[in-house]
Amino acid sequence: MALTAAVKEELSRLDVKKSSVRKAEVSTLLRFAGGLHIISGKIVIEAEVDTAATARRLRLAIAEMYGHQSEIIVVSGGGLRRGNRYVVRVVRDGEALARQSGLLDARGRPVRGLPSVVVNGSTADAEAVWRGAFLAHGSLTEPGRSSALEVTCPGPEAALALVGAARRLDIAAKARDVRGIDRVVIRDGDTIAALLVRMGAHDTFLVWEERRMRKEVRATANRLANFDDANLRRSAQAAVAAGARVERALEILGDDVPDHLKYAGALRVAHKQASLDELGRLADPPLTKDAIAGRIRRLLAMADKKAKDLGIPGTESNVTFDMLDT
Repeated sequence: MALTAAVKEELSRLDVKKSSVRKAEVSTLLRFAGGLHIISGKIVIEAEVDTAATARRLRLAIAEMYGHQSEIIVVSGGGLRRGNRYVVRVVRDGEALARQSGLLDARGRPVRGLPSVVVNGSTADAEAVWRGAFLAHGSLTEPGRSSALEVTCPGPEAALALVGAARRLDIAAKARDVRGIDRVVIRDGDTIAALLVRMGAHDTFLVWEERRMRKEVRATANRLANFDDANLRRSAQAAVAAGARVERALEILGDDVPDHLKYAGALRVAHKQASLDELGRLADPPLTKDAIAGRIRRLLAMADKKAKDLGIPGTESNVTFDMLDT
């Protein structure tokens, strides 16, 4: 199950006892998923959600908290919209519910953000605000670089109210206008996890954390593998370049090179891509890494000094860009 669907399924089953908390959730759900319509001179409330469980939860809360009956209309998906949509409609008592839930103020004007009683409520009310907003128009993407918990809002005032509710929960959220659509977005993984817990999606939080940990471990393993691969390439390139310098050193020195330095140089030329540690093990008798490195270093230094005295190209002249790019 996709994470968004999993969160909504879990939140729709969450049992909430406190009436003020349930009212805060209903008010937010109606504000974020619904709208007020005038039909035959009467106010009708409609709230469109994407799961049947959310629609049933909203209908039950409206009946138990406000005593109004509602109906659920199923709208079949088509075109760009996949899956059914569910519209909770209150016709007969639409105006009364609008006033009770805070969609209309005392003067009968539509509230653009959230009702003041909800905005100034408790932290449990703030959690209910986020729960209702997510059930209405929330989404959660997989953990990773582009992970996000996002809620589409009906207007900038509602977005700011949602950000304020997050702030009361010590959650950092940002309101953004994306192509004319107001959204509230959370991208930090730890913050998303904290909000899932505050909303009541504990099971989905565990799934989110497991997937996030798995991706972080995989990303770390990939970084280490790439790092090791790059180190191996650089070591091989350095060995090839050193082999070319040693060849030139042996040419410059000719018979003047000491036997022990000549032997180390011959090993380097014969095994151009081997590491110094491998060269030491190939020697007879075996040499340490430091010993083989010291001999090659002295060989190159002797050759470069002689080349300078003779006015001829030194050992570096044998190193080409192609060797460094292999």
